[in-house]
Amino acid sequence: MGDFKSDRESHDRPRGGRRFGDGGRGPRHSRPDISEQDMTRVNELLQEAEQKLADSITAFSMPDLSAAERKHVHEFFEHKLDFETKTYRDGEKHVLWIFPVGNLKKFAESKANESLNSGDTISLPPMSNYERFIIHEALKDMESIETVSEGEEADRHVVISPVKFGRRLKKIAKKIKLF
Repeated sequence: MGDFKSDRESHDRPRGGRRFGDGGRGPRHSRPDISEQDMTRVNELLQEAEQKLADSITAFSMPDLSAAERKHVHEFFEHKLDFETKTYRDGEKHVLWIFPVGNLKKFAESKANESLNSGDTISLPPMSNYERFIIHEALKDMESIETVSEGEEADRHVVISPVKFGRRLKKIAKKIKLF
């Protein structure tokens, strides 16, 4: 498995707040008019985003898009399973984020396997709420791994730990009150 880039973007990462829209997954309406110049700009941004996200676990932000441009980006990534788009409000502005979900899942699985092989606890880099959610979801079915989020605000991160007794065994033990 190759190394993943984990460079931080120049913009703050989404930390919750109000999310608008459904990531372009709702019913389609007629596309608002976008000028040819704006369409060229959006296509260049899409190429840049795909290049940066190809082997990265860090989300890519597009802060200065109009509503029509954001809709075009959502539609572009709509059928790409390895990416998820979300729009967050930052004061009066809307910021579109593209998350490399496929890369995050691969990264989580490789770190979980590393934890299992070494027997050590592994702390991942700080991540946004959504990125941590993806990690937890990707590893929830691994019986011998436990994930928890630790830290505060911008330093909040996922910690992966090997578990001696799988989650099922722990649940059974609780039911029969062994531990």
